[in-house]
Amino acid sequence: MIEPKEGIKMDYHAKKMDDRRMRTGKCRLSFPHVFEVYSESGKYQVQLIIPKTDKETIALISAMEKSAQEDGKAKMWNGKLPKKYSGPLHDGDIEQDTTERPEYEGCYYINAKSTRRPGVVDKDREIITDAFELYGGCYVRATLAFFPYENSGNAGVGCLLNNIQKLEEGEKFGSGVSDPEDDFDDDSIGEGMPFDPLA
Repeated sequence: MIEPKEGIKMDYHAKKMDDRRMRTGKCRLSFPHVFEVYSESGKYQVQLIIPKTDKETIALISAMEKSAQEDGKAKMWNGKLPKKYSGPLHDGDIEQDTTERPEYEGCYYINAKSTRRPGVVDKDREIITDAFELYGGCYVRATLAFFPYENSGNAGVGCLLNNIQKLEEGEKFGSGVSDPEDDFDDDSIGEGMPFDPLA
């Protein structure tokens, strides 16, 4: 594990930056499209899985959502919340099949998107350029902004992805891909054992 540079204090608590912008606490990355846009949306996007025990991050997201709601009511929703309102925070225990996707159990998740490629740094705040370093299952924190929207009958509060910091490695989500050092271990077949393709 990479140790932080001397003199840099690593604080993984959520932080309010202003009424609409925040930094999350430690969460888990899923479905990352950070170095190239996602073809279906034409945007850079990620899903952030947030433990329900992270009260600070959840409270800040709720506060940001309420601020964006007030802006939406004043500017586009005629003074009230739309009947078909969609918020940014989703309950993994309800909206995901936790048998198939156990990483969502006991967690909320949020979808964050951007038309601008987000900045990505490591634990030492060094820029990450290798897309393979940022994968579904690693641990990150992110800076987010919240905004009201109304588009083609859909209305709610969306989440804008600003920047990402990778904090720790984690088990990759359902990729079915193994590491090459494991695939070519000297003991893969058996030292001194002849290979029988019919065995």
